[in-house]
Amino acid sequence: MLAQVIPGSLRRRFGTWSLLGLLTVVSIVWIAPIVWVIAMSLKPNSVLQVSTRGLIPDPFTLENYKDILNVSDVPRWFANSMVVSASTTILTLVLASLAGYAFARIPFKGKKLMYIFVLSGMMVPEQAVFIPLHTMFSAWEMHNTYQALVLPRLAFPLGVFLMAQFFQAIPQDIEEASKLDGANRLIVYARIMMPLSIPALTTLGLFTFVLTWNDYLWPLVSATRTDMYTLTVGLGSLQGTFAQTEGLGFLMASAVTASAPILIVFIVFQRYIIQGVRMGGRF
Repeated sequence: MLAQVIPGSLRRRFGTWSLLGLLTVVSIVWIAPIVWVIAMSLKPNSVLQVSTRGLIPDPFTLENYKDILNVSDVPRWFANSMVVSASTTILTLVLASLAGYAFARIPFKGKKLMYIFVLSGMMVPEQAVFIPLHTMFSAWEMHNTYQALVLPRLAFPLGVFLMAQFFQAIPQDIEEASKLDGANRLIVYARIMMPLSIPALTTLGLFTFVLTWNDYLWPLVSATRTDMYTLTVGLGSLQGTFAQTEGLGFLMASAVTASAPILIVFIVFQRYIIQGVRMGGRF
């Protein structure tokens, strides 16, 4: 009865505003802790010892960030994380795209069995291979090196699966037309398939970068020298040595410093990420 009285356009408008209101509430719930952490990082520790309430940093200070820079190893840890994350991301994109293209386009004997074997790697917990990895890199005397921090991350079955799905969605006619023009597999992959899969590569690259940047367990196991710590391991070690003396503001500034690169990367590449999600939804 009520549906007959209220016009359809009004009901649709009410539904739209209700959805926007719900999304606004959810967004505030997600953003509020981030704003709270940033606000505390800009407050003096003397104020935080009294109360941690309030989202407006009054009085305002940058002393907590200056304290981070005064810790001589923090710039080194930041550089280590950038080198490890960037190297892992680039190499993962190359290997995953090559493997995905092979599984999606190239027929060869045992392809289905090998594809299943690769995807089965997603069912193996990362912690289950820590002891074999540690033993292997110890035998090679590669601990406390960038190679030890990068190589274990290159085995990324999910990346192979994502790239294979994207390559399968590209029409076969494009590849066949290129072959008629005399292009071989490598040229087709480099000049045609890769440019078409930029949204997928961007999404996979961001996902890989975030996972590598936030990784704590393997760097904690492999990097035993202070100069080889990544930012997550280094800041974790500071909590036991500086937290009591530097205070809560220092810890919040450390959290902001560790999260800032990921936020910047997401803001820069968000257009490609949205395109990748839309394309992935078509499969």
